[in-house]
Amino acid sequence: MLFSKTIAKGILNLAGWNASCKLGEIPQKCVLCVAPHTSNWDFIAGKIGYAAIGGVKPNFLIKKEWFRFPFNLFFGPIGGIAVDREKNTTLADAVIKEMNSRSHFQLAITPEGTRKANPNWKKGFYFIARNSNVPLVIMYIDYKRREVCIDHIFEPTGDTNADIAAIKQWYKDQGIQGRNPEGFAI
Repeated sequence: MLFSKTIAKGILNLAGWNASCKLGEIPQKCVLCVAPHTSNWDFIAGKIGYAAIGGVKPNFLIKKEWFRFPFNLFFGPIGGIAVDREKNTTLADAVIKEMNSRSHFQLAITPEGTRKANPNWKKGFYFIARNSNVPLVIMYIDYKRREVCIDHIFEPTGDTNADIAAIKQWYKDQGIQGRNPEGFAI
């Protein structure tokens, strides 16, 4: 864990932010759909907010370029999983296998896949949750309200496109705003 719950809450309070979890308790195994992702600051806000909620080291996917020395000494221990975006591999299958082999695996994924405006979300977060039979937890980082929140569990219907459209619509209906609002294209 990067910070204790108390320290993380203190850091958020000093910055004028708050964090909450509407679930009561975060499932031991889950995929966290984290949006919007419009800035590198999202990582910092998300990690500190997650710790303030009481979450235990979630894993996250990050470009393999960030795993070069000396960054690997930081990102590995805090839960980073290197992704080679040049290879057309079945990353989702590898993550599902890892998910199924552990008793505790909380994987945070930004479905936009980039900090640039991208209305075409990647579907891996959805497939990993559905094919691992773990909850798909909706989490947001709202710069307008200065809030990090684990909001609810989304129950997939099996209709991938309709479900992802429903998740995007939920974010839109809530008025959640990224650090760079023009970068959140839903």
